[in-house]
Amino acid sequence: MSELIKGCCPLDCQDTCCWVAHVEDGRVVKVAGAKEHPFTRGVLCAKVKDYEQRTYAPDRLLYPLRRCGPKGSGTFERITWDQAIDSIADEFHAITAEHGAEALMPLYYLGSLGVVQHDALRRLFHAMGASRLEGSICGQAGNALAAEGFPIGFDPEDIVDAELIVVWGANMLTTCHHHWHFVTQARKQHGARIVAIDPRTTRTAEGADEHLAIRPGTDAVLAAGIARVLIEEGLADLEYASTVAADLDQYVEQVAQWPPDRVAATCGLEADAVVGLAREFGAARPAVIRVGIGPQQSVHGETFVRSLSALAILGGHWQHRGGGLFLEAYPDLDTRRATRPDLTTGHPRRLDMARLGEILTDPGLDPPIKGMMIWLTNPAVVQPDATRVRDGLCRADLFTVVVEHFLTDTARFADVVVPSTTQLEHFDIVGSWGHHYISVNNPAVAPLGESKSHGEIMRLLAERLGLTHPALQESDEQIASSALPDEVDFERLMREGWYKTSPSPAPLPPPGDKLHLSGGPLAAPPLLARDRLQLLTPKGHFFLNSSFANMERQRTAMQRPTLDMHPADAGARGLADGRAVCIQTEHASLHAWLRVTDEIRSGVVALPGKWWSTPADTGAVTNLLMSGAWSPRGQPAYNDVYVTVSGA
Repeated sequence: MSELIKGCCPLDCQDTCCWVAHVEDGRVVKVAGAKEHPFTRGVLCAKVKDYEQRTYAPDRLLYPLRRCGPKGSGTFERITWDQAIDSIADEFHAITAEHGAEALMPLYYLGSLGVVQHDALRRLFHAMGASRLEGSICGQAGNALAAEGFPIGFDPEDIVDAELIVVWGANMLTTCHHHWHFVTQARKQHGARIVAIDPRTTRTAEGADEHLAIRPGTDAVLAAGIARVLIEEGLADLEYASTVAADLDQYVEQVAQWPPDRVAATCGLEADAVVGLAREFGAARPAVIRVGIGPQQSVHGETFVRSLSALAILGGHWQHRGGGLFLEAYPDLDTRRATRPDLTTGHPRRLDMARLGEILTDPGLDPPIKGMMIWLTNPAVVQPDATRVRDGLCRADLFTVVVEHFLTDTARFADVVVPSTTQLEHFDIVGSWGHHYISVNNPAVAPLGESKSHGEIMRLLAERLGLTHPALQESDEQIASSALPDEVDFERLMREGWYKTSPSPAPLPPPGDKLHLSGGPLAAPPLLARDRLQLLTPKGHFFLNSSFANMERQRTAMQRPTLDMHPADAGARGLADGRAVCIQTEHASLHAWLRVTDEIRSGVVALPGKWWSTPADTGAVTNLLMSGAWSPRGQPAYNDVYVTVSGA
């Protein structure tokens, strides 16, 4: 007997695809896109189109484990849930008694956007009074600008009304391909031009009308050059900009220093291309800058995002439907009602998640972190300064619990590992960071083995820890529904599977203060030494961050860690296509295989995908090459890594 169950993808992606699980005899045999969904329209990406294989993977964790070998060795023994819960509770009690509750720390990210899977365990740590997390390991520069009142998004379906779409550092056809539908609709309906700005010839760049292969790190300079042309040629909406900006005169003076010839020389472009893009940007009604996360991941991350926001304001594009800057968009969900920060007494310290390596190895931190629970992230792979992160995870005096589907690089450092349900095995309500739809995920099958939802883990631990607040015994359905806006009909949401809840647009300028467009002086990045290349680590087409790096189909599709290098750079180093190479910084090295291609500009190399350390023959954790570097507001500088490449 076949049954169809409505659900959705939980992963860290702007699209949050709705799907239908096909169940036969109690087993999911396939997942397919929900054709009725107005945003994702029945198509799944190359990563999750066989998500059932993740649930039934042979290396799936199905039982609690306790470490019985050195940290990092991956040597564990099976234990019962009672033993696991007792061990965690006893250690947390002992740590709190000796060092205080702030010696405990949760660590989570966006392995699931689900309210229950992401937020339920946060209730537990709030109730214990543990240290809190702040910041981001991915898009902190954009978050920082949004906190100042800069708008960073709108309903992406409105992009169909744009006349010019500048895709700036976003490979949409790999990272959020459903958004591309609205881009192409704008082309069909309004003759919209699509311009891609990216140092690589990506799938998206190939689909654009024009590709500007910019030198990485010079984006703010290009934005300044466009702004200068807009102002000089009377294409800027200065009246509108003056109502928004507190420092318009200072901004005009700043961009005046960047004439097209200087911009072109700095960015590695043609001056005519700079002028041409500026004229198109000024004439379009409206234009939208569709920006990616990657370009902001440098020590100048805030400058980059601010420069693009300033362009959108200077052009007056926020006044028109489908115009402005699009970085992120969210449905209306109240995560505070799900995480329950009100359960905390006092004012626990806040720790920046992006500085995990520092936090775990800082001898002056008082109290030191002695106990940690990790869920929905793989910090030994995805965190900046991964070498120091691993050093911290190896500490003999650190008790670490990992909630996981697989024995990831991070789980191998754990003292206790407990198995989590996959998306096909639990109920959840899922938001998005790329559109305005809330989606329901219904369990298609019972949990495999002894895996449990994060809500159930919260309830078990709360009882054993003696935490009695009713919020810590709420069901998964109660936790999930708590985040819904009051006007959302829960029964309708359950019946239809999704519900669009568009937040009210933020006023521009924000109440109280106008925005500051200039943000300090612009500077070109330094020229590299002859033997140095700038390393980019873009998302892989078949991996989502480090997820799926252990799955057979996705690994086969990615083949092996592959470094893209321009023919001129390969020739200068005597390197041939397909050979093994060593990628090295002052403090680390890793191996990959070379792909010589003109799809990347000279002076830059790229290694797509977040590979695990295991198996050893394809171990290529690129963040081991990165030392600690951040922007002023805490954006990890993944792009500011400069390497030598030689034959292995």
